[in-house]
Amino acid sequence: MRRIVWNQATASQRADALARPDLRADPAMRRRVTAMLDAVAEGGWDAVATLARTIDGAAPERVSVAPIAAQARAELDAEAVAAIELAASNIRTFHEASRPQDIAVETMPGLTVRKLWRAIPRVGLYVPGGVTPLFSSLLMQALPARAARVEELIVVTPPRKDGGLDPALALAAELCGIDAVWTLGGAQAVAAMAFGAGEIPACDKVCGPGNAWVAEAKAQIAARGIAIDLPAGPSELMVIADAGANPRVVAADLLGQAEHDAHAQVLLATDSAELAQMVEAEVERLLEELPRADQARAAIDNSRIVLVETLADAVGIANDYAPEHLSLAVAAPDALIDDIVNAGAVFVGYQGAESFGDYCAGSSHVLPTDRAARAWGGISTHTFMKAISVQHITPERAAALAAPTAAMARLEGLEAHARSAEMRGNV
Repeated sequence: MRRIVWNQATASQRADALARPDLRADPAMRRRVTAMLDAVAEGGWDAVATLARTIDGAAPERVSVAPIAAQARAELDAEAVAAIELAASNIRTFHEASRPQDIAVETMPGLTVRKLWRAIPRVGLYVPGGVTPLFSSLLMQALPARAARVEELIVVTPPRKDGGLDPALALAAELCGIDAVWTLGGAQAVAAMAFGAGEIPACDKVCGPGNAWVAEAKAQIAARGIAIDLPAGPSELMVIADAGANPRVVAADLLGQAEHDAHAQVLLATDSAELAQMVEAEVERLLEELPRADQARAAIDNSRIVLVETLADAVGIANDYAPEHLSLAVAAPDALIDDIVNAGAVFVGYQGAESFGDYCAGSSHVLPTDRAARAWGGISTHTFMKAISVQHITPERAAALAAPTAAMARLEGLEAHARSAEMRGNV
């Protein structure tokens, strides 16, 4: 991990230290994604199937969940099944409790404005897969969507080499009330959900995390007027640690995100040079033990250790970097939390493992990446709902509002607006 002493660095060196990996902005990849989206928008299922065969070696299939979920319950370790059920319970509990409520406000006598929340009718969910099917990402999307009362969920995930669905993913789907999953991944899957392809219907919104290709496809369909949840690309973690942090635990946290993707990025900001040195040594030691060491090492090459004078400086860096995940491995995390403005999710204290949030805590782990946490939050029930405002007004209040409304309309040069208001005043 490259090291930088923050108070000795120039502005350009600081910007470089907080920059995301270059591939996320690769022009060649962007052009290829554009071509894939255009192909699916024009060619529908035939284009999707052609891309899938070329990239994944197999045409997409709609796989029924029930038989594979039953197999999972019979064959998976009982502890694993119980863990998935625990995670589902916590996620469901949190999102049911955080569902937004309708409100009615009398802004003045005779005038009531309501906000009514409605579920988005059909949502597409992308579940990362390939080498490691991330069944947890299905829980983290589908259960908030169910809490929001979404009627139809279209789920896609990259195909397995031997076909079918991963048993744990099938079990997760069953727990979310999902009957079938499409074996389709990458930008072509995003395109299919966005435009519709064969039996895959066009979705009102496309959600889910993925690699740089998936993130780019989502960005491009958003530019074409199709709603997405948030920019959710390769994983990020920033750890703020003091001298009392356990260097082996900090290293494990960093590698926990690094192993996701070669284009992931992790940062450590600390006021202890000694801790930085120990964490770096532990990263190297733990890397040797990881099955996905090559991917993790590639991500570590994108990563940084930032030495700061104070933890307050580290919080300032975090607000600038706007990480997907932010861990506060410090003795007094409550002294920092109020100053944190930009982060997808925060994990508090020495025991606040980011992996708890990835699986069992209850909030969704689908979070904004690439500095998007400056403006976006993670997936929640709000992601799957929209608000409608409703106006109720009495004749007396309409008459009273006619003149000020007409005056404002004429200031903007909108005469028809003014006359529409004044007509109410004459009723």
